[in-house]
Amino acid sequence: MADQVIEVADLRLRYRGASGNAVDDISFAVAQGEIFGFLGPNGAGKSTTQRILTGLLRGHEGRADVLGRPVSRWGPDYYEHIGVGFELPAHFSKLTARENLAAFASLYGGSAEEPGPLLELVDLAESADRPVGGFSKGMQMRLNLARALVNRPRVLFLDEPTSGMDPVHASTVRDLIRSQAAAGRTVFLTTHDMSTAEQLCDRVAFMVDGRIAAIDTPRNFRLAHGRPSVVIEYRDDQDSLQRKEFPLSGIGGDPVFLNLVRCSTVETIHTREASLDDVFATVTGGRL
Repeated sequence: MADQVIEVADLRLRYRGASGNAVDDISFAVAQGEIFGFLGPNGAGKSTTQRILTGLLRGHEGRADVLGRPVSRWGPDYYEHIGVGFELPAHFSKLTARENLAAFASLYGGSAEEPGPLLELVDLAESADRPVGGFSKGMQMRLNLARALVNRPRVLFLDEPTSGMDPVHASTVRDLIRSQAAAGRTVFLTTHDMSTAEQLCDRVAFMVDGRIAAIDTPRNFRLAHGRPSVVIEYRDDQDSLQRKEFPLSGIGGDPVFLNLVRCSTVETIHTREASLDDVFATVTGGRL
């Protein structure tokens, strides 16, 4: 079994003056090389958990260990081992992309990546010497990911890594995140984008009202919450496009389905299962 890089047990945190816990007795573990999705509606406690794990929030109860040590017992050297990419990028707007990465690399005591290759990875090489203040949201998010990788971290904490990106660049970022996991880095991913979670994550946890409602693989969630069926689109006698859905079980003996296939002009036919959006709505009560 792979080493557990993140271990959380009975974790609780209540903000001063609050009537209840923002994080309420949650437990989970994340293995080396795993991409772990942390999903849930706004206010569920996802960001609070991430801030605890990145050392930005103290005063919690329970266990929150990263790389074999309680986060509270790490010193400043903790940030030599983790990379953090938050949803709202923070860059030096008057500096170029290259200068930004060089500035952040200089903050680390260990070896760091060269800006040029990192900018190639996130498809910003052509904009390397442009001031970051003129970057679009998607470009800033890609630079944000490059910055998170600059110190060669063992653990990546990413928040909405594809936010503001077109489909091509979102795909580039997803491929890069997969490659980091394949190289043995652990990825803790917080997102509202169910498509990104479904394509990237080995497992996902759904958090609701400070508690973890369920943890499993995206595939197992789809199978558990789905209604396997076959959808057929066809032309009727008046050449109007029609659509029918049939339960997958026993479809081979369904006379209506067989008649449509044999006697109609079929335009599309495909199986249907639950998406992670459907699972999200079921598990969290529909509060995206």
